[in-house]
Amino acid sequence: MMFTVPVACPHDCPDTCAMRVTVNAAGLAIKIEGDPQHPTTDGVLCTKVARYLERTYHSERLLYPLKRIGRKGEGKFARISWDEALDTIAARLKTIAARNPEAIMPYSYGGTMGLVQAEGMAARFFNKLGASRLDRTICASAGAAAMRATYGAGVGMDVEQLDQAKLILIWGSNPITTGVHLWRKVQAAQRQGATVIAIDPHRSLTAQKCQQHIAILPGTDAALAFGLMHILIREQWLDQDYIEHYTLGFTELAARAADYTPAYVAKICGITTHEIEALAALIAKTALQDQQPVAFRLGYGAQRVRGGANAIRAVSCLPSLIGAWRHAAGGLLLSSSGFFPINKAGLERPDLYPSGTPRLLNMSTIGDHLLQDGVEAVLVYNSNPVAIAPESSKVAQGFAREDLFTVVLEHFQTDTVDYADIVLPATTQLEHNDIHKSYGHRYILLSQQAIQPLGECKSNSEIFRLLAAKMGFTESCFQEDDRAIAQAAFNWQHPHTANIRWETLQQQGWQKLNVAAAPFAAGNFPTPSGRCEFVSSELASQGLDPLPNYLPPYESVASNPDLATHYPLQLISPPARHFLNSSFVNVDSLRKQLPEPSLEIHPADATARQIQEGQMLKVFNERGAFQLKAVITDRIKQGVVLAYSIWWKKMSSDGKNCNEVASQALTDLGAAATFYDCLVEVQVA
Repeated sequence: MMFTVPVACPHDCPDTCAMRVTVNAAGLAIKIEGDPQHPTTDGVLCTKVARYLERTYHSERLLYPLKRIGRKGEGKFARISWDEALDTIAARLKTIAARNPEAIMPYSYGGTMGLVQAEGMAARFFNKLGASRLDRTICASAGAAAMRATYGAGVGMDVEQLDQAKLILIWGSNPITTGVHLWRKVQAAQRQGATVIAIDPHRSLTAQKCQQHIAILPGTDAALAFGLMHILIREQWLDQDYIEHYTLGFTELAARAADYTPAYVAKICGITTHEIEALAALIAKTALQDQQPVAFRLGYGAQRVRGGANAIRAVSCLPSLIGAWRHAAGGLLLSSSGFFPINKAGLERPDLYPSGTPRLLNMSTIGDHLLQDGVEAVLVYNSNPVAIAPESSKVAQGFAREDLFTVVLEHFQTDTVDYADIVLPATTQLEHNDIHKSYGHRYILLSQQAIQPLGECKSNSEIFRLLAAKMGFTESCFQEDDRAIAQAAFNWQHPHTANIRWETLQQQGWQKLNVAAAPFAAGNFPTPSGRCEFVSSELASQGLDPLPNYLPPYESVASNPDLATHYPLQLISPPARHFLNSSFVNVDSLRKQLPEPSLEIHPADATARQIQEGQMLKVFNERGAFQLKAVITDRIKQGVVLAYSIWWKKMSSDGKNCNEVASQALTDLGAAATFYDCLVEVQVA
């Protein structure tokens, strides 16, 4: 007899889909589909997750513990028992911890976004051990810092209302690739007469379907935002009542915006003054004259440059200037995760630290940490740092150290697994229990185990439970099962969870937070002042510039002309449609649609370098080089090149990927990675 189990998509995506998995009488998952009752999922899955069964039952799944028998990086292993694996790990960690527990480093990110299998039991284990803490900055910490400074938390409009907007600005985002359910709402808005404009250096799949595409240079988003502010203030196209009652620091913001004339901004952004003037006029007409909702969908690409946090801050000021927050379908959405009342203390148990707060190591600079900062052991889970971290040659060099003890929990033999001393086979989402928040909608999702673990795979939580026992940790929190951890994940007494019932989560799989459709129509931002803070009290208290500003990239033709004489092209590396970070790269049906890495280059830049379509190219700078095939197209702005990410290195012709040339330099706030702040040169290989 077949049955259906409610499951949540575990991947690092704002959509956090509710799914239904059908299991047959033999215990095999035979069908996966989007939950048609979940309002944002609406029965639809992306091309990646629609193939999740192919991933779960893939012939290359790691099913047994392994130990290394070759050189680091060779990927040669022998099968061992769980007891041998756990005993080996515990013995090595005890020896290192006796000298200095901070020489042990966890490394994890968004391989699963579930609160149980991500940092629930794992955080407790490392906190009790006294290991170094990990600053998880690789994706969104710059934007998170910006949102805290401006709105008080990562909060925004309700994506379910987006189809009612009349002007939608998709800024630094490609939701056809990274948020298909939001794009469905955009399409619905278009059918009802909405104007949709993309702001992006690349004419992406999304930009191609918008009424207008404004192709700014990478790293200039803050300048464009200030240019729009300049015009809105110059023309008095403002919601003065909203500004007076629900914002803080308008006078100071206006003074800064005064310098950003359209001519000045056009030069910075590589666009025309007409584009800036026309966009400001359209925003004002829609919001103020027509009294219609204006929505900003702000993506993650804008924050992956030196001034990334300031860029997010600057764009985030715009909705309040025009009173867009008065409408449920207006305002801005970067992340909704700040609406979820996470019980971090109960989930991760920082009270377990043996003595003081351990040091903090930044995941974006792991290359330097492994080579310079006394790291003796790394435990990797939910991540693939050899492929995804910047300045990749340093990362690989660090993991190749014979004196570094490396443990990797994984589904497949990734680039990082090749450097492991011990490999532990982890379960996929269908094989364990979890609970999820979202950063794209307002639903809590309970994901229930649908099938038994394949082979000898174990969940992350179970692996760290077993390791805790081997280490002799006796606290009761290490005996808690996954349901208990899930129940500890949220503050269930918070007003936002007042209507959430555990029984409903079990039966339905999801419930929506108790948050108003237009929560900031009358202010009430979660800032110290309760207002949208143009002047941030948080930043002022830290002695930082309390206003947003435009900070030029570390590496661009304008900001670093000496470097640009050698490396005149700006490289961006957005996600490929069929991969998600480094997940799904080895799923055959997906890779057939993108069989090899390619570089998009403008015809003028190709002609200047005598590059022809399909030629193998070398992309390089002083940090490294990688190879891929030429795609000559005017979809990319002249002076900019694009390499889709993130390929496993072993699947590239030269064993490298775009992170060979990426810098370990960090953003202005949030200490995040600057993947899109990168000058390169290109030549025929």
